[in-house]
Amino acid sequence: MKHDGITRRHFFYGTLLAGAVPLGGFGSEPSLKALGYKSPNEKLNIASIGAGGKASSDIEACAETENIVALCDVDEKRAEETYKGYPSVPKYKDFRAMLDKEGKSVDAVIVTIPDHMHATAAVHAMERGKHVYVQKPLAHTVWECRQLAEAAEKYGVATQMGNQGYSNEGTRQCAEMIWAGDIGDVTEVHAWTNRPVWPQGLPDLPAASPVPSYLDWDLWLGIEKERPYSDKYLPFAWRGFFDFGCGALGDMACHILGAPNMALRLGAPTSVECISQEGRSEYYFPSKSVVRFDFPARGSMPPVKIFWYDAMKQQPDIRGVPRGEILGDLPRHLIPRERNSMEPRERQIIGGVFSEEFFTLQAEPPPPAPAPVLQKPGEKLSPDAQVGRLISIGSNGSLFVGDKGMITTGTYGEWTRLIPVEKMWDYKFPLEFLPRSPGHYRDWIRACKGGSPACSNFSVAAPFTEWIALGALAIKFNTKLEWDSANARITNNPGAEDCLKPMFRKGWSLA
Repeated sequence: MKHDGITRRHFFYGTLLAGAVPLGGFGSEPSLKALGYKSPNEKLNIASIGAGGKASSDIEACAETENIVALCDVDEKRAEETYKGYPSVPKYKDFRAMLDKEGKSVDAVIVTIPDHMHATAAVHAMERGKHVYVQKPLAHTVWECRQLAEAAEKYGVATQMGNQGYSNEGTRQCAEMIWAGDIGDVTEVHAWTNRPVWPQGLPDLPAASPVPSYLDWDLWLGIEKERPYSDKYLPFAWRGFFDFGCGALGDMACHILGAPNMALRLGAPTSVECISQEGRSEYYFPSKSVVRFDFPARGSMPPVKIFWYDAMKQQPDIRGVPRGEILGDLPRHLIPRERNSMEPRERQIIGGVFSEEFFTLQAEPPPPAPAPVLQKPGEKLSPDAQVGRLISIGSNGSLFVGDKGMITTGTYGEWTRLIPVEKMWDYKFPLEFLPRSPGHYRDWIRACKGGSPACSNFSVAAPFTEWIALGALAIKFNTKLEWDSANARITNNPGAEDCLKPMFRKGWSLA
C-alpha cells in the first residue's frame, strides 16, 4: 500500500503510533496521611529552589493550578525571566534562608538545581514537612538516594522525581504488553541517547575566570569542595563533571530506562560494568560510553541484561532487528496529526482492531529544515541555542528483546510498538491493568493534597536512581562493580565504594 510517496510502513508509523493523554491515577496506596493535607479544591503554596533553565518549566506547569509563593536561585541572570513573571514573590539566593523565612506559608517545594545539591535541598524541605518534587536524577550518589527515601517515609510527605516518562501512557502499555507475554521472556534491553550535548572527555579542568556579579558561586558549589569559578561550568556543562553531575547516563536514563524499570520490575543489579568508553578523563565523564547492568531473576522473570549507549547519532545496530525498522523516537514527519491540523493526535487508540478507518490518508511530506539561526560575523550562539541545535541530532529510545519478539519505546516511553511494526496492524493492546496518570505534575499535586502517591514517588524513584548512580561510578572508574544491595556495598573496588556517599563541605549537612 502506498499513498502519495509514503510507504505503507511509514504511513503506519505516522498514523498508528500517536502519543497519549494519560487517564486516571497511579499509586498502590489508597491515600497518603490525611492529617494536614489540603482539600483537593484548595491551592498549594509552592516554593521553588531553582528558577532558571529547567526550573522555569517546572514552575510554569505547577502555576497552572497552584500558587507560586517563593523563588530561589543562585544565578540572578538565569532566573531573570522567571522572576519577571512573579514580581511580588519574594526571591532568595540561599534556599535555607528561604525555607526558614517563608516556611510557614509553603506547602510544597520544587528542587531543580544541579545534581550534587538535589538531596541536600530536598531533605532540608522534607524535614520541615514540605512535599517535594525533585528533578532527575533524584540524587548524585547511592547514599543520598537512600536518605531521600527514608526522609520521605519519616516525614510523611508527597514526593515525585522529574522523569516525565514514568507518567506516560506508553510506559504503561509497554509493561502490560510484556506482562501479557506478547514478546515472551525478556533477557536483554538496549537503551540509547544522543546526549551528551555538552563537553565531556576533556583532559584538564577549565581555566578559572572571574565570578560574575549575578552569581553566588559559593552557594552554587554548596556541599562540594571549594574551587575557582569557570564560565565553562555553567549553564549546562556541569553535567559532564564527576563532582557535579552524572553525565549523559544521569541526564537521560531516568527517562529512557523508565519503561524497562517499570515493565521488568528491575530492583537492584548484581553488577554494573562500563564495557567501553572514549575520551577518558580524570575530571569529566567520557565523550562516549557503553554500560551493562546485570539484574537477577525477579519472581517469574528471568535474569536480564540492560545495555546503555550514549553519544549516539543514530539508533544502535542490534542483532535481530529487521533492516529499515525505526527504533525509539519517531522522526517528526511520521508523528500522526489530526486532519487539517499541525498538532499531534491527542492519544493513542487503545483496544480494538487497528484499521485505516482510524487514520487520515493525507500524505505529509517531511517538514522543511528549520530556519538557520542568524548570527553576526564572529558572534557565538547562546548556550541554549547550541544545546537546542545539538539535541535535534541523533536518537533516543529503548528496545526490549524477548524470546518471542521485540518491543521498542521512545525517550519518555511514547510510541510503544512491536518490532517489526507490521505486527501492530491487527494488534489489540491488553486490557488496561495499571492505573493511568493524570499528568506528571498533576500526579504530584494530587498526592500533596492527600491522593494516591505519585507514580515516581521516592519509594520508586530512589531505588531506580540508585542503580543509575552506580552506572555513573562504573563509568568514572572504567570497570565492573559488584553490588551488594542489601548491605549497600561495592564488594570489589574500595575506591568506588568510597564514592557511594558525598563529602560535605564545612557549613553544610544533609539535614
